[in-house]
Order: sequence, then C-alpha cells, then structure tokens
Amino acid sequence: MDTIKQLKWRYATKKFDATKKLSNAKLNIITEAFNLTATSFGLQTIKLVVIEDKKVREPLVALSYNQKQVLNASHLLVICIQKDIEDNDVKTYYNNIKHIRNTPESILKPYREDLINMMQVKSVQERQQWSTNQAYIALGNLMAVCALEGIDSCPMEGFLPSEYDKILKLDQKGLKSVLLLPIGYRDEDDMFSTLKKVRKPISETIINM
Repeated sequence: MDTIKQLKWRYATKKFDATKKLSNAKLNIITEAFNLTATSFGLQTIKLVVIEDKKVREPLVALSYNQKQVLNASHLLVICIQKDIEDNDVKTYYNNIKHIRNTPESILKPYREDLINMMQVKSVQERQQWSTNQAYIALGNLMAVCALEGIDSCPMEGFLPSEYDKILKLDQKGLKSVLLLPIGYRDEDDMFSTLKKVRKPISETIINM
C-alpha cells in the first residue's frame, strides 16, 4: 500500500455514512494499534473506550457541540487518561517486564525506583498533563492506522469532558476523557472529502542539517 497516497486520502471526516459499519477484523486492528502505541517509559496511563451503541452516543452529541460525527460514525473512540499515576502503576509495569522478558530484579530495581520518584515529585495536575501528552501520541497513531486501513476518522477536542465522564461513568473507573475519534466510512456527499489538502510547501516545514 502507498503510505503517502493513503495519508493524502485521509481527511477530518465531517459526514459519516451511518449505514456502514466496521468489521470486527478492522476494529481489532484499531484496538491493537492503540495498545501498541508508544508511550513514555511504556507506562500506558491511557485507555480507549470504544462505543458502538447509538443509544449511548445519542446524548453525547449535545455535549460535543452538536457534531453529528459522534453519532453517525460506525464507532466512537474516547481516549482517556488515568486521574492519577500511583506507585502501584509503576510497580505493575515493571512486574510485567520481569514476567515477559525475565529481566533480573537487580536490573529493574533502580529504574523502577527512579520512575516512582519522578512521578512523586510531580503534582496531580502535572501527572495528568503527562498522561494527556501520551493520549495525543495515541490519537496520531490511530489516525495513521485508520488511513492505512481505509477507515475514515475525525479527531475531536471539541466536547465537554466532565459531562462525558459523568454519562459514561468514567470517573468511577478513575479515568478522564481527553480526546474523541469517531471512525467509520465517509458519506458519498461529504463535500470535504474531495477538497484538496492545504499544506505549506515541504521546503517550509522540513529543515535538513
């Protein structure tokens, strides 16, 4: 597949075909891609909520400034962060390394302690911002994977996170919503799908040294 061709094909879809659904195989690729997203230290303090049920999505439209993509897309992806990062999150991560890679404790201990200390000196707000940075990495990764798989998407910051958290009961799970990504297939009469991309010349955005 021509990667650049697919990235040019991609656009922020304004109108989805509500009759078209992603196959389970395609959805599995998306969720696997999210789980494989690079995160700082590999700590994965982000989660993905996948919403297919339109009854769940209907009240979310008003909380998304009436952006219909939230309802008409095949699925709505809600990228969330943990409300906080605790010592046990770091310990669990290094236990996974020990189990999967069989890495000796003598090697893991100093790295684990350094990461715990690094998180402890940050405020809750700083830890949340750190996690939010990871969420944006995940968003970019998902958009690229969608393009390569011929899936349309629309990255969205325009919604009321605190209200989403209440309706989806994310606060009960220790999560905060930060980004949305409706995914599916474009409607044939979406005028934006045929517009040429507007970008600066590559000579103005790339610096070679």
